[in-house]
Amino acid sequence: MAVTEPAPAPPLAAHEGILRRQSLRESAARTYARSLPIVPVRARGLTIEGADGRRYLDCLSGAGTLALGHNHPVVLEAIKKVLDSGAPLHVLDLATPVKDAFVTELFGTLPREFADNARVQFCGPAGTDAVEAAFKLVRAATGRSGLLAFTGAYHGMTEGALAASGGAEDVRVTRLPFPQDYRCPFGIGGEAGARTAAHWTENLLDDPKSGTPAPAGMILEPVQGEGGVNPAPDGWMRRMREITETRSIPLIADEVQTGVGRTGAFWAVEHSGIVPDVMVLSKAIGGSLPLAVIVYRSELDTWQPGAHAGTFRGNQLAMAAGTATLAYVRENGLAERAGVLGGRMLASLRSLAADHPCVGDVRGRGLMIGVEIVDPEARPQGTGTEPPPDPVLAAAVQQECLSRGLIVELGGRYSTVVRLLPPLTLTDEQATAVVDRLADALAAAERSPHRRLPTGSLR
Repeated sequence: MAVTEPAPAPPLAAHEGILRRQSLRESAARTYARSLPIVPVRARGLTIEGADGRRYLDCLSGAGTLALGHNHPVVLEAIKKVLDSGAPLHVLDLATPVKDAFVTELFGTLPREFADNARVQFCGPAGTDAVEAAFKLVRAATGRSGLLAFTGAYHGMTEGALAASGGAEDVRVTRLPFPQDYRCPFGIGGEAGARTAAHWTENLLDDPKSGTPAPAGMILEPVQGEGGVNPAPDGWMRRMREITETRSIPLIADEVQTGVGRTGAFWAVEHSGIVPDVMVLSKAIGGSLPLAVIVYRSELDTWQPGAHAGTFRGNQLAMAAGTATLAYVRENGLAERAGVLGGRMLASLRSLAADHPCVGDVRGRGLMIGVEIVDPEARPQGTGTEPPPDPVLAAAVQQECLSRGLIVELGGRYSTVVRLLPPLTLTDEQATAVVDRLADALAAAERSPHRRLPTGSLR
């Protein structure tokens, strides 16, 4: 592959003007730019270089999009090959060799029992559009309109996807408790908490007076990402599969962030061994470019032509980049590598809790890791025994990370979970550097004065 010279970085002072113009021109809805005031100009693998000449270890990875990190050679080569071939870049939903190769590679990574009887629908460029397509699919197939979703969920920013996410309101969506150990909704945690959550769900569906709209489907994340990196217990996942299957409720697995090896398996549903009826896929499947699909059981394919469409569903460059990414992850065992390395990082981060009382919990699966920041000086509120979350201290930790050249994101109910989503190509040395920088940031944030919010408002 021919290597072109990168564009020169702007003068050192120019990045301040770029940031100033962004704040003046862009909407108040911008998010990452507020907490990460940097101007990336070059990137490779885990590393981003800013216009000010500083280098950063990127553990945001495009919100989990960059499975192979920035500008991986196999991705660049795949894109260049399509560009050099003269192939059309915009083809709507027409068949092309590039699409055929992508679908073949994608189906080769799916659980065999699922792939052998599956259909795929290419959606618009974002994961939220694939979520909308999944809802339309199950509603058309079942003739029902209700949906089952979980507290703490996040499925996207379009109306239907947002309605199924935590914090939204929609009379057609029934909220169910999502089991978690640290802040169990029933105050018991562990297997008992997961069993209680499953029993709650089953009872709600079977109670004719529960007021639950007839569900067209249940949507869940095998690991809640924006919800605070909460892995679903495998036994609970299997119970959800049993509960939905016996009641003819299609089960939708949202693997937008967990897919393509992120959690230590190629697809996170493989940890529990379940086979969903629908899988929602985006982010990493496009190899850093916009691509979103749903894969589903052929029995649900009752759509009429045009029932779901999208002008940019035929993104040839994204399909080529996605094929290269899927193949590289598969051929190099990066899912297994993520499981092993993620386990080491979790162990290292948990050891920090002894020296840093602001670390309330460390959890995750594979290279999808969360560190919950709490106020250790405040008394627990409500029925739980956990210290209350401390969003101000968490924001301070994020800024201390940035000052040390480490990019992290915050998530969870109160934006108090430091989230790590490094690329699957992370080396042992880089993993150690990430943990060390985070440890330094924790110590610095604990030393610095920060305004504490009234803890009563956080429960």
